[in-house]
Amino acid sequence: MNPSQTPENKPLSIKVRIENEAKKALLLTLYLGVWFCAITFLALTALEGKPIHATIFGLAMVKAGICAKFMLIGQAAYPLTISKKHGIIPSLLANSFIYSIIVLLLSYLESGVDGLIHGRHFIDSILSFGHSDPIYILSLSIIYWLIIWPYLLFVGIKMALGDDTTIELLFGPRKTGQ
Repeated sequence: MNPSQTPENKPLSIKVRIENEAKKALLLTLYLGVWFCAITFLALTALEGKPIHATIFGLAMVKAGICAKFMLIGQAAYPLTISKKHGIIPSLLANSFIYSIIVLLLSYLESGVDGLIHGRHFIDSILSFGHSDPIYILSLSIIYWLIIWPYLLFVGIKMALGDDTTIELLFGPRKTGQ
């Protein structure tokens, strides 16, 4: 079924499509936010002895929201397709790398903005992202890919099986009348 149509093949109203997009954005933001907050917490605890301020987790959630929006724009511009001939994993592998690059580029941008906030030059801050260490940036890219890949697999499964079947497989049948 086309996500912009009802089961009766009628187009969804603008209001319903906006609500659906908002739900997708919120869920993706929460998913990415959990990951980014966990990575932030790990990085902060590695600094031993430094106080952990809650604002850094707010920034992680903002980054998650921005990444979610860019990923949804990426999905609109470069839609996910599942090939029955190749299966879900091969069909989505290229997308996973593209979306991981989007998250990495946003991290570079975040570094530039952080530099501006702290009185440094934007370009210098971007160039110093990841301590200018290619191995660190590669490891960060791998982490980003490991974050994006399960999300894309989930979306691919929903595309192949439908929303209701996927939710039922993951969480069991919906309880009615209680």
